[in-house]
Amino acid sequence: MKVFKNIITIAVLALVVVACKNNAEPEVKTVEVAVSKKDVKPTLDPNATYAKVEFNIKGMTCAVGCAKTIEKKMAKMEGVKMAKVDFDKELAMVEFDEAKVTPKSLKEAVSKVSDIYEVKEIKTVEEFSSEKKSEVKKACKADCKMACCKDKAATKDKMACAKDCKKDCCKTEKA
Repeated sequence: MKVFKNIITIAVLALVVVACKNNAEPEVKTVEVAVSKKDVKPTLDPNATYAKVEFNIKGMTCAVGCAKTIEKKMAKMEGVKMAKVDFDKELAMVEFDEAKVTPKSLKEAVSKVSDIYEVKEIKTVEEFSSEKKSEVKKACKADCKMACCKDKAATKDKMACAKDCKKDCCKTEKA
């Protein structure tokens, strides 16, 4: 019986030593991840020729539902560098790679958002109309801050700057 106890003890010890090895290799699993087009921002080609176009969009009824939806749709197009839709002016401004996008494809993208939108007067421009107005306003702003423009009673240099006070940007500045 003593021999039997020794054999069982040795067997249990051997089992414990073999079972308790700490050299277990971690299990490697590969997982496929689906990437949606929303997550991937298309890269712009720095050597591409970019054109700027402006066009009117008729049929928009709201700034968020209409204008922003159209803007996002055009901005997601491959080759579009920038797209902006001004709801108040019913104006879209888009800068795009001429090799990948055409004014016709922009028009189609707008009509795909909804049948009620109508694109009119697509024209290629050097600068967007909003950029031109902001530059003129900056140049004119200093003239509008003159004392003669602010204070009608000031007569000292009134004749010298009277023509500056009549600029359109001065009229909107005072309002």
